[in-house]
Amino acid sequence: MSGIAQTPQPPYYAVIFTSERTEGDRGYAEMADEMVRLASIQPGFLGVESAREGLGITVSYWESLEAIQKWKQNERHLIAQKKGKSEWYLTYKTRICKVERDYEFDSASTRNEGR
Repeated sequence: MSGIAQTPQPPYYAVIFTSERTEGDRGYAEMADEMVRLASIQPGFLGVESAREGLGITVSYWESLEAIQKWKQNERHLIAQKKGKSEWYLTYKTRICKVERDYEFDSASTRNEGR
């Protein structure tokens, strides 16, 4: 997972997951990779962006609230959620937003626009 997610024309939804980690890995990196792989094959998944330097922020993009709810109930995702509370996170917050407008700029492109 790298770079800026290529999303469709709005509207769509964003799930913003902000977290502070515990010390050590304890299987976190492997599970994080699996979650991205599994989410990417879920119906309604549009993309993901993530950054971690102390505070971690992962934003996943979805076609609908229903797609988000189905992902939240995915069997492996439920396991990750449980391990997150017991092993990986000191604190986290999840926010779900409707994206009504987006803008982009790419210095290598002549196609720079707001939508």
